[in-house]
Amino acid sequence: MRTWHEIRRFPLAIRLLLVNQLGVNTGFYLLVPYLAVHLGEDLGMSAAVVGIVLGVRNLSQQGLFLIGGSAADRLGARGVVIAGCALRTVGFGLFALGDGLAVLLAASVLSGLAGALFNPAVRAYLALAAGDRKAEAFALFNVFATAGALLGPLLGSALLLADFRVCALTAAGIFAVLTLAQALALPAHEVAPARGGFLGDWREVAGNRRFLLFALAMAGMFTMENQLYLLLPDGARRATGWDGAAGLVFLVGTLAGLGLQLRVTRALKTRGARARWIGAGLVLMALSFVPPMAVTGYGTAPGGPADAVLRAVPVLAGALLLQLGVMTAQPFVMELIPGFGRAELTGTYFGLFYGVSGVAAAVGNTVVGWAMDTAGRAGAPWLPWACCLAAGLASAAGVAWLHRRRVLPAVAAPVPAPV
Repeated sequence: MRTWHEIRRFPLAIRLLLVNQLGVNTGFYLLVPYLAVHLGEDLGMSAAVVGIVLGVRNLSQQGLFLIGGSAADRLGARGVVIAGCALRTVGFGLFALGDGLAVLLAASVLSGLAGALFNPAVRAYLALAAGDRKAEAFALFNVFATAGALLGPLLGSALLLADFRVCALTAAGIFAVLTLAQALALPAHEVAPARGGFLGDWREVAGNRRFLLFALAMAGMFTMENQLYLLLPDGARRATGWDGAAGLVFLVGTLAGLGLQLRVTRALKTRGARARWIGAGLVLMALSFVPPMAVTGYGTAPGGPADAVLRAVPVLAGALLLQLGVMTAQPFVMELIPGFGRAELTGTYFGLFYGVSGVAAAVGNTVVGWAMDTAGRAGAPWLPWACCLAAGLASAAGVAWLHRRRVLPAVAAPVPAPV
């Protein structure tokens, strides 16, 4: 009830964007987790071709975030959000209707470009519309995103019993509804007169040394957050000998996010500088990799069901700590980003930040994957967990250093509300 009351205190535009994010994540996780299986098993494609199709989608999204953010600043976030959802409708529809490589590559490009458009645009709109309540807005945004990430795979697994194409068409239908809803109900906001061109905007943002240092310092956060889908599920399977334990890791994190995110943000918002809580969240995330380190020995078989349960506890505790760290840090990270520059470039700042974070997550996952392989060969099961611990502590130290040097905005800069 408290969450519902908080939602009603925000204007219609923000409420619509929250529902939009629920739909975006539901549609995405309804289809994408099952895409590789469809390409490999249903269409008979080789692992290399499957990797190309999936890689094109990821590259199209991560590589174009800056363009999506700049478009939101220049053309208005509303139109870019609508265009992004419309493009994803087409892209997911092509996944349902096409089985040739050219069609699938086109679907991947359109789906990735869609994410590059609406991800920074939605966050820019949210920051502009929320005024001095950005932290609460982004906390609620995380709640709805988490709910969608839980609902999507559940719905997808049920629809997959019929056919993958049913999954893809349902996902496309969700994005079609979102496109129509935003076109009809999402208010436009005033776009400031442009000064110079896109390249000038990019040079201004890329030349903001304070912002770039902050974005680099946050690389550890995205690396650690991604381990909810890579290292922690793998550790749960190895610790318990049960494949279903991986789902429990995701469930624990999701339920914690749904139940605690808004309470955590509201409790911390008035108790000290934002950097303090961002650093504390990063430390919590780093420490979340310590409990699983004791029970995820490679090649170690559990003695029975009771032993498997005991081994699962530290891994699930790690997942809970990781989610608590994300809940502590992430809303304040999002709140600070607009404070680094002009309000007219809010979308560009979000675009560059998410571009940097995408690269950081890719590099971090590669390092963690290497550490997992090396740990298996060298008999050092602690290695990937130690890598994540080191990355988190390094990020926390970076944020603390930036705070001491007074590099970070004390609070998010005030921005005009939409009209």
